[in-house]
Parts: sequence; structure tokens; C-alpha cells
Amino acid sequence: MSEIESGGCQCGAIRFQASKLGRPSICHCRMCQKQFGSFFGAFVSADQAHLTWTRGQPMLYRSSAKVKRGFCAKCGTPLTYQHPDGVELAIGAFDHPERFEPQVQVNHHQRLPWIDHLFEKPAFTSPAMEEFFASVESFQHPDHDTPVWPPEDDQ
Repeated sequence: MSEIESGGCQCGAIRFQASKLGRPSICHCRMCQKQFGSFFGAFVSADQAHLTWTRGQPMLYRSSAKVKRGFCAKCGTPLTYQHPDGVELAIGAFDHPERFEPQVQVNHHQRLPWIDHLFEKPAFTSPAMEEFFASVESFQHPDHDTPVWPPEDDQ
């Protein structure tokens, strides 16, 4: 994938642009579960020479002797997985995450025991739930680049 893709953290303090992206994947290791606070981490490999931080820089946490994980110090959004062979970007941090369908699963042997059946569970909604979510006013950065954030009238 060589077109320029953009993304950033939830609060907008950090934004990036990247091209020459590689293989999208999900990782089931315990460190990725902890970093994302979720069932797995989803990443796409990136060419560091074609990765630009356009607003802010991620803070780094050394999660092991070989890996650093980047995140937004303001809102906590996971952003990077940096290892000796390069960097990977969190798929959910992209403005268009739907463009990065994972192609492989790594550390599959460490997956949670029920993950293979997760999407067999019934979907649930209710009028009250729909009403609540319709009433939520998001303070999240929009899924596109902005000249400044937060908007000057909100600062």
C-alpha cells in the first residue's frame, strides 16, 4: 500500500502520515492484550522512512528488552509497536481502519480460550441503548487531519 494514510490518537495531540505500509496483523500475546486493554492488538507494518509525525510524538514504554510501545501521553491511545526490525502502527489509530483487514494472526497459541467463538455471540441492542448512544457528544478528534486541535474556540 503506497498511498498516504493518516491517523492519530483519540484526543488529537498526536497525528501521523504513513505510506509504504505492509502486512496488517493481529497479535494475541499478553503484552499486546495489556497494551490495548483488549483481546489482541491490531497492527500494520510501516516503513519508518515513510512515517511522519505531523503533530506531537508518541511517548515510549519499554515493554521488554527488545520492544518499545508508543502511546499518547495525554489520552493513552496505543499507537506503535517498535521492534528491532521496524515499527508497526495500531490499525485502530488510522483515520480509515477499514482499509487494513488483518492478513495473519501472530502468537496464536496465546489467544484467549474463547476468542475463536467470540463472533458467534448474539448482537444486542435496545431502544434505551440506541437513545443513549445517539445523545453522546464526542470530544474525540475527527478522522481526518485538522490544522489545529482542539479547535481554537474550545481551548
